Amino acid sequence: MAGAAAATPFGPDSLSDAAFADLVAPLFERAPRFIGRLAGGRPYGSWEGLFTTALAMALALPLNEQLELIDAHPRIGAPPGSVSAHSFVEQGYDREAATAEAEAERHRIDAELARLNDVYEARFGFRYVIFVAGRPRSAIVPLLEAALDADPEVERERAVLDVIAIARDRARTGAASPAPTTEDVR
Repeated sequence: MAGAAAATPFGPDSLSDAAFADLVAPLFERAPRFIGRLAGGRPYGSWEGLFTTALAMALALPLNEQLELIDAHPRIGAPPGSVSAHSFVEQGYDREAATAEAEAERHRIDAELARLNDVYEARFGFRYVIFVAGRPRSAIVPLLEAALDADPEVERERAVLDVIAIARDRARTGAASPAPTTEDVR
């Protein structure tokens, strides 16, 4: 189109591999081989291009690398001090009430999540990862219970899809710096 302004280059495409890895590592809980693959897969042209490629790449990974990508995420309900800053907010630790009753309920839910995580990991051989999307951990309990009946391959694919959804949401909400624009992550 004549007279149209040239598209602004996608900044992460021009970064060194190390700088690119530093930028996207928090989005993917620092899964090393996956981040290396992403760095080598450039250019993406936009955040949407990056996430479209990341999804296809993650689904095509060898099994051991898919498991590494999934297991880079902390357990749902893991102790607050053991999760990344992003997971801390995503799992709602920053929103919890401090009343004795609320604390007792949190301990009950955390114990149930720990039990279900153990059962899930024994059944599937990888962590339960889900795009929490602001839901309280109590809302995750029935989802984790239902997942225990899933086909292992279907469940692994669902976990990979959620890993990418989490990363996309982190980018959208400014986890990557410089923060992508809304247009870049749609």
